[in-house]
Amino acid sequence: MSRIGIDARLTYYTQGGIAQYIQHLIHEFAAIASGHRLFILQSRKDHRDLTHGKWQRRVKCWTPAHNRYERYALAAEIARLRLDLLHSPDYIPPRSGRYRSVITIHDLAFLHYPEFMTGDSRRYYNGQIQDAVERADHIITVSEATRADILKLLDVSAEKITVIPEAASDRFRMVRNDKIAKTLERYNLPDSYILFVSTIEPRKNINGLLLAYDQLRQDLPDVPPLVLCGRRGWLYGEFYTLYTDLKLGDSVIWLEDASYDDLPAIYSGADVFCLPSHYEGFGLTALEAMACGAPVVVSERSSLPEVVGEAGILVNPDQPESIAEGLLHVLSNTQVAAELTRRGIKQAAKFSWRKAAEETLAVYEKVLVG
Repeated sequence: MSRIGIDARLTYYTQGGIAQYIQHLIHEFAAIASGHRLFILQSRKDHRDLTHGKWQRRVKCWTPAHNRYERYALAAEIARLRLDLLHSPDYIPPRSGRYRSVITIHDLAFLHYPEFMTGDSRRYYNGQIQDAVERADHIITVSEATRADILKLLDVSAEKITVIPEAASDRFRMVRNDKIAKTLERYNLPDSYILFVSTIEPRKNINGLLLAYDQLRQDLPDVPPLVLCGRRGWLYGEFYTLYTDLKLGDSVIWLEDASYDDLPAIYSGADVFCLPSHYEGFGLTALEAMACGAPVVVSERSSLPEVVGEAGILVNPDQPESIAEGLLHVLSNTQVAAELTRRGIKQAAKFSWRKAAEETLAVYEKVLVG
């Protein structure tokens, strides 16, 4: 029975996209990986038990995620586990070990757009990514767009990369109208709104969205409010300054405290969902929105076109007028909105965490015998 480690330490510090990726794989492995012992590496400060089933074991780790010495400290700490393979879902594996190494690269935003990253993030990823891909026995990535980036920006052979898309959780589906109404009332949200969901940071192009919304107010006097749902990230103040300068006032609602459990209802209640990012490794919130029946308007960049397929409207993130035009097309045409809802639900159903886990397990087994 193979001994496989999964580095889940990051889940203590954040519940963002990579953390969700880790937790979904662990959950699905319980049903399909019975031929392997899985060691789930968690922060010693994390009191949750992420394991599922008798073949998974929780391992408390002292080494914090993104510590400057973590590649050495974690290697020493897990040596006692005698692993056959370690999966590092947060890009960077330990510096040494007798086990095989699989890493997941979710995106290369830190190479494409270093100005959109914090200084700490740039130093952490930029300084280690080349060594990480060289040491890894295999690389998983979540989109064809990111695979193309890896081939272009890093010296990696195509045979070393496998694309395994992410998926929306099963909880993301259309919600009944009565539940939507109760959720909106609890958050003091209106019955009609444009929705953005993600971290408020430069890569997400909040400035472009605010400028587009300002134009939309002129083109459509009764335009619904814009709801920005997500935690404040790096350079949040820059966006708030633009919001103030544009005098958007109550027409923009900043929603930071939304529960993950309430997101399906918030998606389902939206007139349209917009993700005008400059760059996305996958674009999970767009997939979640489609699964919940929200028409989507997304950037024509990076992975977003392959995620939404023909189920969304693509816009130029560098042109606020393009974003405004896409939103107006949905808001002013109920038939367009209904068709995008139908296509979106169908498109979202093509992605599955069980399939992702099966394909990930197949990578493990290929690497173990190779």
